[in-house]
Order: sequence, then structure tokens, then C-alpha cells
Amino acid sequence: MKEYSSSDLRSFAVLGHASAGKTLLTEAMLLCSGKIGRLGSIAAGTTVSDYHASEHQHQISVHCSLLHTEWMGRKLNILDTPGYADFISEGLGALRVGDFALIVVNAAHGLGVGTDAAWEYATHYGLPKILVVNGLDKPNVKFETILENLREHFGPKVFPLGMPLSTGPGFSHVLDVMRNEVVAYTPGGNGRYTEVPAGALEERVKRLHRELIEYVAESDDGLMEKFFEKGYLAEEEFRAGLHQTIQKQVFVPVFPVSAETNVGVTRLLDFIAKYGSSPLDRAEVPARDASGLPGSVALAQPEPVVYVFKTMNEPGVGELSLFRVYSGTVRTGDELQNTVRDCTERFGQIYLLNGHDRTPVTHLNAGDLGAVVKLRATHTGDTLCSPRFQVVLPKVEFPKPDIHAALKLRSKGDEDKLAVGLATLHLEDPTFHYRVDDEVHQTLVSGQGELHLQVIVERLQRRFGVSVSLQEPNIPYRETIRAKAESLYRHKKQTGGAGQFAEVALRIQPGARNSGVVFSQSLVGNNVDRIFVASVEKGVQTACREGIYAGFRVTDVEVDFFDGKMHPVDSKDIAFQVAGYHAMKEAFHTASPGLLEPVWAVSVVVPEDDVGAVLGDLTARRGHILGVEADGHFQNIRAHVPQRELYHYSTVVRSLTGGRGRHAADFSHYAEVPADLTQKLLMEKGKANGSEKK
Repeated sequence: MKEYSSSDLRSFAVLGHASAGKTLLTEAMLLCSGKIGRLGSIAAGTTVSDYHASEHQHQISVHCSLLHTEWMGRKLNILDTPGYADFISEGLGALRVGDFALIVVNAAHGLGVGTDAAWEYATHYGLPKILVVNGLDKPNVKFETILENLREHFGPKVFPLGMPLSTGPGFSHVLDVMRNEVVAYTPGGNGRYTEVPAGALEERVKRLHRELIEYVAESDDGLMEKFFEKGYLAEEEFRAGLHQTIQKQVFVPVFPVSAETNVGVTRLLDFIAKYGSSPLDRAEVPARDASGLPGSVALAQPEPVVYVFKTMNEPGVGELSLFRVYSGTVRTGDELQNTVRDCTERFGQIYLLNGHDRTPVTHLNAGDLGAVVKLRATHTGDTLCSPRFQVVLPKVEFPKPDIHAALKLRSKGDEDKLAVGLATLHLEDPTFHYRVDDEVHQTLVSGQGELHLQVIVERLQRRFGVSVSLQEPNIPYRETIRAKAESLYRHKKQTGGAGQFAEVALRIQPGARNSGVVFSQSLVGNNVDRIFVASVEKGVQTACREGIYAGFRVTDVEVDFFDGKMHPVDSKDIAFQVAGYHAMKEAFHTASPGLLEPVWAVSVVVPEDDVGAVLGDLTARRGHILGVEADGHFQNIRAHVPQRELYHYSTVVRSLTGGRGRHAADFSHYAEVPADLTQKLLMEKGKANGSEKK
């Protein structure tokens, strides 16, 4: 096993909008460095990183794949992440352990919401960024237009380190700003290039090179002073300052490539190896100590500290945990403390990964990434460390789910297997949530998109043998009243032995919104023993839970038990429960009952061109528009929309915006259901009750 010092490690996440060409770019990196003999194909399912069954089935990246290779004596840990927002947890986990972000933009499609999201998340983690414009071999692509859009989006600090010459089919020449010359590639080759004099382009490349030197000078006061004194920086001064310039993001480099034809990738690798971030650039990271107080973990600290950023189940291997070593050295057989779950773990066999290929190693040093098998109780986001140095590293903050569905078992008797499968998948993927809802009597699942939930269903079938289908969740409507009413109900039952007798008089009126069912008593005299008040309340609450008007829970009602009668022998708890139950129903039906529906606060972030289409669609969904505000280079539309109208809404947003929009939704309040919809719901409920009786 070759040893690498922390300064020789380059760990980075490859991110970008869907279909930007991230997987093919990582494939080209492996080809250039000799890890593979030829470029794989996504359509054929032969790429190194997309090896899971779900990735072959859908022909997209679903998981974050850990790859490694060597370039110029440096070890590159490459984290290939999915571009679809459905699998955002994979990209966030990669950014959590990467030292910089490589953001890929498709030259034909331009910037998308996924580009912005990758930039924002990388900024959140304080990571430097390198931009790659991919697909310059495609027809009708214009690098200058993409570059202008990048600068409009991310500022004038975006700067090209290469300018493509003759983009489109046959693209092979790049004006190299670092080298002050043209580099020529053989499309479809192994990435090697030859140097060609700039010729007529010499003045242009020199001007760009001087701009680059000025960026480097800006990053350091000493270099700036030398630049003003001499009017230039010596080549060694320039190159020594370039790394720090990247760290401070004084400028953001842009590289033109075609991953599919392996043009431009080699010079990108050169730059990463020479100037890319290493663990030394994040030599101390925040943490909390054993008592929960803020602290830190230093790279040079000798005791091992490990963060698990992804867990997944691998066929034939079992659970595989991907991790980063933040300090010390971790070895096979080490006993480490899981400070999140307060248990110990014995570190099993450690692997270096290239997708599905595993290379066993005995240990990994600080700053490196690897994988370990069969940890007993450790899951995504957990910290493992030496018992002598116990800390907890911060977990990733994942976005809330934006799509919800109900699961329906296709085979009875699989409830236990379903429960195990759902719990396991949630531990592996924290953006997937589930719960059993006793109000709507369904198992509800939530995720980041329709495709995300579909992949969850496929995993349940493939791994746990549980066949389920997705269906629309039942809406938790509520019943309430608009007027006051009274009722008097007498319950009398004689069966030959001890009888039952209770008489209950109730007065009900509308309550404050979100107040639930408020029960009180205003009895006077001795008509009813106060011991039966709790019995009446129990009957009232039972009726309200079952629903009176349309079978939904009752809310926002004040109930007063103000009179009644009892029998010295036949009055008992059950009699007053029954009387309270029916008295509540009678009063409710005469108090102008109605329905309430849950309304969600929706925020839709879309490009400006799509605002009209999204507004029209929200209005058609009975949405109440609250406002439209600028959100960076996008527009944020805020609205209140009934839950009934939001099923599959994430798919609708992506369709309306060409995949460039995203939305978030949270429960806001309950509001009255329109009269026409109320009648429709009552008819639906009546039909459902009729079919149940049959």
C-alpha cells in the first residue's frame, strides 16, 4: 500500500445539475490516469461509478460513488454525486467530507437550479470551487455565452484557465492560459496532448495570463507589493501564490472540456494535483467534546476521529460505511467509540473504492477517505473516535422532504418486513422519512422527489422482499361547526339484569381556530353525580375522533355539559359514555357543520422566464399568491395552497421549468373547504362507506 501524506491528498465532490456529464467526467479522469482501459457508457451501464441496479435501471446516478486514482504523485479521492435533486443527500454528504467542489455545467443546457444549489452548498461548507464546462464537442454550443452566464450568476471573479477553439464536433484545441500556448488533444484518445505555439492567439493568451497574475497578486499583500514594484510576478512567485488564491476564491477557475471525447480533462487533473485543496487547508474542523461544549479536531491530533458520511447495503458484502479520517490513523481491528449512539465499534476490513471495485488496506491516515464493512450500530452522520479523545462532528443538515405518498402493501403479512425495511432505509438515507399516521390510517413516506420515492419502493422489493405501491395520501380533513346548538339524549337499556340509564344535555358552539375540542361542565344541583363528567367527556371525545359529519376528526368546538339525569342503580360509566357520544352527534348535526382542509405554505424558486406559468398553475390549484420576490438570479413565489392540490407537485414544478425549478412546502393552517368541494367529499365518503358495508 502506497502511503500518502495529507499534503498529497485531493478529495473533492463532483456536482452539478442533472445530465451535466459528471459521471463521464470522472470516468475520463480514471481513463487519463490509467485506472481503466476505456471509457464506460451510461446507456450500457458500464461506468465505474454507476454500478447499482437502480442506476442501471434508470440510467442516472442515484448514489454518491467514491473513486480514487493517482495523478502527479497525488492521490485523488473523487466523489461522483447525482445531479437530480431527488438525491441531494448524496451531494451534501460528499461536500461534508470533500476539500473542494468541482461544479460541472453542461455547455448545451447551460446553468440550472442544480448549478446554483451546488454553488450554495459548497459556499455553506466554505469550500473552494472549480467550474468545468462540459460537452463542448456538441453542436451549437458557445463557451463564451456560458462563461458570460457564469459571471452574471457568480460574479466577475469567474475566470477561464482555458479557452476552447472551434467548439462543436471535432473539438480538440484549447488556448491554455497557464501555459501561454495552445494544447491539442486527440478526440477519443487517452487524454494526452501536444503543445502548439499560440501564433496569432499569442496576444490574447498573454492578456489572459496577465489577468490571472493580477488575481494571484490580489490574494496576498506581499505579492501585491512585488507586482506593483516590478509590474509582474516571477513564474515561481505566481505558481506559489496560486494555491492560496484558489483557497480564498479570489478567482474561480473555469476549465473547458469534453468528457465524452476526453478533451481537456488532463489539464484539469494537472491543476487539481498542483493547486487543488488538500486536508492541510482544513487542518482544524469544529466539533463538540464529550460534555457537548464547542471544540475542534486538528488534523495533527494523534487519536483517530472518523466521520461516516454514507451507509449503504452492498450485495454479497452487507452494510458498507463510507468515511473520512479527520485525525490520527484508523486501522482494521481498532475499537472505536460511536459518540452519537454511545456504543463501541470494532473497525472491520478497510477498503479503497472505485465504484464496486474494492482494494483492501490495513489502515488510512488523516485526511483520507475509505470504506469499512459491517459496522454494528453506526449509520450515516455518526462520529467514531478513540475512547481517549471523544468528540462529535457536526452532521449534515438535510433539506425537508418535498413530496409525500402513501404505501400500500400488495401482500398481507409483510408488515414486519416493511417496518424493518423502512427503518433501515431511513438510517441509510436521512432525506427519506416515514411514519404511520393513525388519523388517515396509512403509512406515509416522504422524500425529495417522485424518483426518490420510486427508488425507495424498488429497494424495498429488492432488498427486503416487500412489494408495495405508492398512492395518494388521504387528506386529514377536519370537521367543525359554524353555529351554536343544544341536544338532550337519553340512554336507557334494560336487559333483564342491571340496566343502563343516563341523560345528557350538551351545549356546543364554535371554538377558536386550532383549539381542538374543549370540554367543560356547568352542572348545577344534584341531577348528575360529578363522577360521571369524565364519562361524558370520554363519549364526546370518542365521537369527535371518529368524525360525525363526514368521518373526519372534529376540531375547534367548545362543548358544555350543562344538565342531565341519572338513576340511583342503573347509571354507570358506560351509560354516560354512550349518552355523551350520541348527544354530541345530535348537537353537531344541528350546528351548521362544515369541513376544514389543511393548507400548506409553498415556496417555489424558478427562473424569471417561468414565473407566469408557475403562477397560473398555482392559481388553478386554488392557491393564494402571497408574493413574488427576487432570490439571487431566480424568483421566489410564495403561496398558500390546499394540500389536496399538491400531490405530485414537485414533478409539476420540474416539468413547468424544464427541471430548473424547485419548491418547498410546510403545513400552515386549516381553512374552510368550499361548498362545492364539501359536497363532493360527502359523496365520496358516502360511496366509500357503501362499498365497505357490501
